[in-house]
Amino acid sequence: MIHLYTWKTPNGRKPAIALEELHLDYAVHAVDINQDQQFLPDFVAISPNSKIPALVDDTHGVRIFESGVILEYLADRTGKLLPTSGPARYETLQWLYWQVGGIGPMFGQLGFFANRAKEKLPLAIDRYLTESNRLLDVLEQRLAASQYVGSDDYSIADIATYPWVAAVMANNPQLLGDALVTRPSVNRWMVSLAARPAVIKGMAVLSDSASESRTA
Repeated sequence: MIHLYTWKTPNGRKPAIALEELHLDYAVHAVDINQDQQFLPDFVAISPNSKIPALVDDTHGVRIFESGVILEYLADRTGKLLPTSGPARYETLQWLYWQVGGIGPMFGQLGFFANRAKEKLPLAIDRYLTESNRLLDVLEQRLAASQYVGSDDYSIADIATYPWVAAVMANNPQLLGDALVTRPSVNRWMVSLAARPAVIKGMAVLSDSASESRTA
């Protein structure tokens, strides 16, 4: 059995989307980061960095944390959503890690300084808004040349990127309200992914109950 320890964040939704896309049975365990549950000893034993998500695959004896690695593991486990070898594999992986190293941290910092910080710091907001727009421009250029982020095939690079773009758009309409209007390729991609049944289910992870089993 696969156990997913997660919360309702962009990173937390990535593995849920992948599990749904791959039709793998899994149990969801809520780790409420608003209640500091990521610091509880049982969770730290799985995720030493006290960050969600984490995954335990009892069948294969695997315990891993970090969303990018979880996506890569699930793809390798099933032979889907990631080329198994050669240049195509690394083409996709570079975009996966582009999201992990760029989109995630920059969009996350924008969200913090623009929405959650008690003191609004214009310099910080401008810094992360500028970088977020630059990253969206990179995504636009990529999607103008490729059907999906990693290649012309849907992959874990798309799964990693979509929740972050959806979140930054939804949470910052005053700053990024016209982002999709001015980026038609990103808009096309967002509409396409939003209609996928597995994306719909994965994005709704933990919306019904704190702990649940899912049959994909």
